[in-house]
Amino acid sequence: MIARIKKRLLSLLPLRSLRARIFVLILAVGIIPSVLMRYGIVENYEERAVEQRVNAVQNQMKILASHLISNNYLNHDRPEEQTYRNSREVIDAELELLSNLYEGRVMIIDSSFKVVRDTYEISEGKIMISEEVIRCFQGENISHYDSAHGYIEMTTPIVDTRAAAQPGETGVIRGVMLTSISSDSIVSTMEILNRKALILEALMIMAIFALAIVLSIVLTRPFNRVTEAINEVQAGYSDESISVPDYVETVHIVDAFNQLIERMRVLDDSRQEFVANVSHELKTPMASMKVLADSLMAQEDVPAQLYREFMEDIVSEIDRENQIITDLLALVKMDKKVQDLNIVSLNINDLTELILKRLRPLARKKDVEVVFESLRPVVAEVDEVKMTLIMTNLVENAIKYNKNHGWVKVVLDADHQFFTFQVSDSGIGIPEDALSHIYERFYRVDKSHSREIGGTGLGLAITKSAVLMHRGSITVTSTEGEGTSFLVKIPLMYIAQ
Repeated sequence: MIARIKKRLLSLLPLRSLRARIFVLILAVGIIPSVLMRYGIVENYEERAVEQRVNAVQNQMKILASHLISNNYLNHDRPEEQTYRNSREVIDAELELLSNLYEGRVMIIDSSFKVVRDTYEISEGKIMISEEVIRCFQGENISHYDSAHGYIEMTTPIVDTRAAAQPGETGVIRGVMLTSISSDSIVSTMEILNRKALILEALMIMAIFALAIVLSIVLTRPFNRVTEAINEVQAGYSDESISVPDYVETVHIVDAFNQLIERMRVLDDSRQEFVANVSHELKTPMASMKVLADSLMAQEDVPAQLYREFMEDIVSEIDRENQIITDLLALVKMDKKVQDLNIVSLNINDLTELILKRLRPLARKKDVEVVFESLRPVVAEVDEVKMTLIMTNLVENAIKYNKNHGWVKVVLDADHQFFTFQVSDSGIGIPEDALSHIYERFYRVDKSHSREIGGTGLGLAITKSAVLMHRGSITVTSTEGEGTSFLVKIPLMYIAQ
């Protein structure tokens, strides 16, 4: 019950349609890269803009740091002369200019972690100890971008190159410039870029949406033509083979359908012939019995010998009709799988000997020599009744459709997985064009000759069904006028499905 409900729900999903799946696939393939491209462009711009802003500010800070050193800005003991006051005013002006230009704040910290200058005039004279400042005094430049609060913070060492003790040294760090600048201009540019990217993305999505609709319709159109052609055949408007060569897949589907149609035609012809054959086969014994019975009824004082001959003929016709009905019932049972296999471990050599012993009297009547060659002992898991049916039908056919003074050879062999039962004869053979039809019900290669022999035309159909029930195979090779060879291959171990 749950499986049925699940199946019903799945059948209602739109993605069960190939057209819908193609549409969604094209839409996803088009939209996902465009969305990723927009995010990639914006993120890449932000990263590069922040990097460029930091580099530009750092360069300015390094220039300013050299000015601070050259003018002894960090020297608290310098005389208050007019020259120093003028230098200080120039540097303060530079600091204010940088602060206004980058919408930020600059703090100059000396070696004792005291804030010498603050462009915001808030922390001057205070002690500033932080991780960034300490690491900068150790010679490491730090920069940090806080996108949530919209600022970039960086440190720049104030290096006195004049105090270098050796030629390879860069100098002594006298102080640190702690700079915070606004990233509002970057954010504004990102917003503008994002809006333009969104507009472009929306246009791309609309174009991809339209393209997905068109392609999903165009790409599934051949399958619609296949469906229409099949519906026409189903409705009876056409019985011709269909052709939709647009795709390799449609060619395969159409070829399979055409083969199915051809098979249905063959089955329909076989069914019509089957009905005709059944009617004929059942009607002929009945007509013969009626003629014999009417002859007896029309005569008075029928001699006992003649009466016995007539009754023997009637019994023969009854046996013939009973055989036809028995074969039909056996075939129907195998088709409907109403009878399960009764698997037993069986000695195939002994079974073959027993079957040949039963059929040798028939062979002697036609002066046919029956030879059995067993290459090794064979024990297999089979259904004894159906295995007997397979062997009996093949050997009996080889005897019946043989020539006078002919021969029948039965060879039994096996390997580690299968055993083979081969029946060869020196009989009349089978035409090449008839080999593909010999397993059809009531099919006769030579109808008149077959009726003289007395077969029902069901033996090979029953044989093949019994072989397939054992998960085996049956093949035939034949040369008209020279003989026929049937090879049955059946697994030694039966594995149920």
